Amino acid sequence: MRLVSWNVNGLRAVVRKGAWRPFLQRFAEADVIGLQEIKATPDQLPPEARAPEGWRAYFHPASVKKGYSGVALYTRREPDEVRYEMGFTDEEGRILGARFGDRWVFSVYFPNGGGAPERFTYKLDFYARVRDEAARLTQSGFSVVLMGDFNVAHQPIDLARPKENEGMIGFHPKERAWFSSLLAAGFVDSFRHLSPAQEGAYSWWDLITRARERNVGWRIDYIVVPRQDAAGIQEAQVVQDVLGSDHCPVALTLDEV
Repeated sequence: MRLVSWNVNGLRAVVRKGAWRPFLQRFAEADVIGLQEIKATPDQLPPEARAPEGWRAYFHPASVKKGYSGVALYTRREPDEVRYEMGFTDEEGRILGARFGDRWVFSVYFPNGGGAPERFTYKLDFYARVRDEAARLTQSGFSVVLMGDFNVAHQPIDLARPKENEGMIGFHPKERAWFSSLLAAGFVDSFRHLSPAQEGAYSWWDLITRARERNVGWRIDYIVVPRQDAAGIQEAQVVQDVLGSDHCPVALTLDEV
């Protein structure tokens, strides 16, 4: 199963930049593509993004604010089931899951947590709820894949300047502890499973400082799989040469269940 995840930072913008069609061509062999931060409702999207040929498209836009958040899934075959939540109400359009047999694949856009203090509290609560529901589904016999923008760099190797960002949003001890708790709950960071010591594999760069040109970035986009599926990880990539967003895609080739 070939999985691809990309925070597009506005799907309409990606289409306008001419980056959408090359992206679909690049990953034409994918079984499931998950997008985050689409910032649009389906009716606002051009046809090539709303219903690309050869793909089934599912969208979960934010209901609380227009042009904000939102996730999508594009699948080659029809899912057995689609979910728009993980056991709790999601009005910000952050969760979308599709089940293929015994495997759930979720596109998740985790909150940033910056700004008002209550947003950081919301982020930690969101983290805990997603972890607990993923663990529950796994214990029920499903293979659960979480892919998306997790908005946290787990270890110092996952960002270019860990010392300068110690304790900041995105590299806060509580966020990092949550990611560790996700792994302890039986999940594996697919990229680090195959490339535990690879440096510079960042998936997000600050646009204002043109950080991408110098690869001063953060790895905050992940595809996380159950530990029992780790032996089936064939390839896990951070695809830095795909442009169109402040994030780049991440990709995974995983054995079928």
